Amino acid sequence: MSEACTLRGEASLQLDVRKSRFLARAVPADTPEAAAAFVARVGDAAATHNCWAWRIGASYRFSDDGEPGGSAGKPILMAIDGQSVDRVAVVVTRWYGGIKLGVGGLARAYGGCAAECLRRAEREPIVDLRRARIRCDYATLPVLHARLREFGAAKRAERADADGIELDIELPAERVDALAAYVRDLTRGRGALERA
Repeated sequence: MSEACTLRGEASLQLDVRKSRFLARAVPADTPEAAAAFVARVGDAAATHNCWAWRIGASYRFSDDGEPGGSAGKPILMAIDGQSVDRVAVVVTRWYGGIKLGVGGLARAYGGCAAECLRRAEREPIVDLRRARIRCDYATLPVLHARLREFGAAKRAERADADGIELDIELPAERVDALAAYVRDLTRGRGALERA
């Protein structure tokens, strides 16, 4: 994949492997705290194991939750990386069916279930956002408000003083220069966009 992707929403997949039931659940997660909250929320206390992994940029964590070392959490993390997704948390819950799978069988079951869940999930590109400030006069503000959406910009705050308005915005990094040029042209050089 040429651009980084995350999941559009929650996804799940269930597999049966030699009488054990595996349920993979995956969600987008922007922070380690969000990933940890998802793991805590979907873990089933009645299940034999709730193994998990998450990746957010260069940060990652995983857990085998009592399975033999390296047989569950790491294969789930490898599935995340293998499917080229980021900002994702995955929990694979196992209900033991009475037949031992061995370390290799567990790794294939956990990693395969996670990979297939992620493969089937809807994805969306990760947009690199930037914060910026726009300074303009009162007369320009209505036109500027109407056009912010065209640049993918979202207003975060607005302050007014005797000289005009200051908007705090967030927008895709690749649109900052275009919006700066638009603000300059719209205000005939009296307004400006400053990168935060």
